[in-house]
Amino acid sequence: MPATAQPHQSRRRRRTGRLLAAATVVTAGALAAAALPASANADADASRRGHGHGRYQDVQLLSFNDLHGNLEPPAGSSGRVTEVQPDGTTKTVDAGGVEYLATHLREARKGNRYSVTAAGGDMVGASPLLSGLFHDEPTIEALNKLDLDVTSVGNHEFDEGAKELARLQKGGCHPTEGCYTDKKFKGADFPYLAANVLDEKTRKPILDPYWVWKRNGVKVGFIGVTLEGTPDIVSAEGVKGLSFKDEAETINKYAKVLQRQGVKSIVALIHEGGFPASTSYNYDCDAPGAGDGVSGPIVDIAKNITPQVDALVTGHTHSAYVCTIPDPAGNPRMVTSAASFGRLYTDTTLTYDRRTGDIARTSVKSANHVVTRDVPKAPDMTRLIGKWGTLAAPIGNRPVGHISADISRDGTESPLGDLIADAQLAYGRTQDPETDLALMNPGGIRAPLTYAASGAEGDGVVTYAEGFTVQPFANTVNLKDYTGAQLVQVLKEQVSGANEAAPKILQVSSGLTYTLDLTKSGADRVVTDSIRLGGAPIDPAATYRVASNSFLAGGGDGFPTLNEGANELVGGDDLAALEQYLTANSSAADPLAPPAADRITVVQ
Repeated sequence: MPATAQPHQSRRRRRTGRLLAAATVVTAGALAAAALPASANADADASRRGHGHGRYQDVQLLSFNDLHGNLEPPAGSSGRVTEVQPDGTTKTVDAGGVEYLATHLREARKGNRYSVTAAGGDMVGASPLLSGLFHDEPTIEALNKLDLDVTSVGNHEFDEGAKELARLQKGGCHPTEGCYTDKKFKGADFPYLAANVLDEKTRKPILDPYWVWKRNGVKVGFIGVTLEGTPDIVSAEGVKGLSFKDEAETINKYAKVLQRQGVKSIVALIHEGGFPASTSYNYDCDAPGAGDGVSGPIVDIAKNITPQVDALVTGHTHSAYVCTIPDPAGNPRMVTSAASFGRLYTDTTLTYDRRTGDIARTSVKSANHVVTRDVPKAPDMTRLIGKWGTLAAPIGNRPVGHISADISRDGTESPLGDLIADAQLAYGRTQDPETDLALMNPGGIRAPLTYAASGAEGDGVVTYAEGFTVQPFANTVNLKDYTGAQLVQVLKEQVSGANEAAPKILQVSSGLTYTLDLTKSGADRVVTDSIRLGGAPIDPAATYRVASNSFLAGGGDGFPTLNEGANELVGGDDLAALEQYLTANSSAADPLAPPAADRITVVQ
């Protein structure tokens, strides 16, 4: 049965400990148009002072999403946020790291006896080596120490399948690698919610669909879902035996269940998101009107979720926004996302009406806050990182190559994307000398390679841990034959079909060039006559041998034609291919320079 009280309460840690004041960079609070009546404001003020006996009680909702096992501060652009200044200029702020996230959250909770912490999925998966090497047990331990109360599942929670997700929830040592320390892994102190993920045999959710937070008569229900399209972006083995249902329909279903149980205050945790018009975390996405500054899947989802749901905590797109998107009744409703990698957290005030049991929606306010690194590190997190870091060091500190400057993953075509595609082409030719080209999906590139040393290895040295952070999925490099016509179709699938609204531009190996005309629409954005391999036009009837990772080769990320290739040869690990390329093509005396990223000509 779904939990209706804290199912792990006996294992919860009390939030104690004296912390120094944490400086926080904040956005302007987003606030719906109307305000509470004067009497309600008086009651709310009393509740904020800790009396909590009036009609209205403020509940603090702290939230974040898409941590992806980033316990240590993320490197390069992955560890910064953009902040718009009062004069309209922008600056970047270094952000992230669980030692700092813990300090910020603990400071934010001070004085708030009614505080609940929730997350929007992808807490684990695609993680750096410190967590990924140990199947994300370190991240679950860290989230327990953070006093996370509840989270939805995300697509990356299924990277290793439902059984491994169940182990992260319930505990137990890894089925093949055993226990990593002398203590048995205890699992998550918080519930993972998966309302729209069903077992195909039983037709029931594989984990609790909802959970209810309770304190002194105040009840807030949480419903958790991941994006319906999870099977399109996770390996087939990871979602075997599972079905994923419509997000809005599922939330509406369980909102009715909660209402029947007397829970009228409801928050949806949705691992799907949107795209704000600005990359600045404090951009006002409610200008000129409610929700006008955000687009993407979450907009349609929000507009179809019952008004009985009072706020939406979202994720997946790694974007930062605090918007009020109208619900089906046309009333603004708070929709938030805190970027990714622990760089931000969201602080939302939900004003609970004790008389009705519902949230006073017109009083909901919210803001994103930067997890700055100018606050004291949380000592318990430092100890946790040190424990797992000691175990990982013999593997992670090994040098695998040298670079002369940062190699970025940013842009339609990125220098790091080119590097990885070249590495897979080189590896493919060791397996079959007739390999013609390689393709890499941008979502599989999780971090940049940075020139500055992350430890004691020295500037310009690429360690195995840094390579692991870039490519953590343990895919294989596979070879398949495609006709020229199929190859052209693959390139057009970047900007059509499942990828039309949010293009996924494949990173291409040296020798493949073409023009991407973004002034056009759909498949026409790929200019067919411009596609060249080694300077020669693609022959629709010829056969081309293509290297790609196993996820792409199986049609992942909305590329069904890649699944149609013939004569498949399954190769070795994709990280090993990158390692071999770096080792063969760089040295301390002759480091590898960033590729020029000039293979795709973009017309805008």
